[in-house]
Amino acid sequence: MLIEMMKSKIHRVTVTEANLNYIGSITIDQDLMDAANIFEGERVYIVNNNNGERFDTYTISGKRGSGVVCLNGAAARKVQPGDVVIIMAYAQMTPEEAKDFRPSVIFPDTATNKL
Repeated sequence: MLIEMMKSKIHRVTVTEANLNYIGSITIDQDLMDAANIFEGERVYIVNNNNGERFDTYTISGKRGSGVVCLNGAAARKVQPGDVVIIMAYAQMTPEEAKDFRPSVIFPDTATNKL
């Protein structure tokens, strides 16, 4: 049996852009992705603290050090620039693996989206 555990979390970052006319996904500063152990193309779940929206999409690597957090495509309708979101990724593992597993959780500055 496999269970799903939180693998990574970027806790409280500020949306910098919302681009409706894009194929889809979320663009995240590569520094944040590295620190949280999130890979390009990985499925992530997003919680919008401003309006309660919860949705999932996949990641695109953004420019290092830019602080970019941009929701693209249909997801752009669920946020506004300035909204604070939590980004989480999950992994499947056995209960034995889960006992010793520790997720990567980061807490960026919401004013700059930098660590």
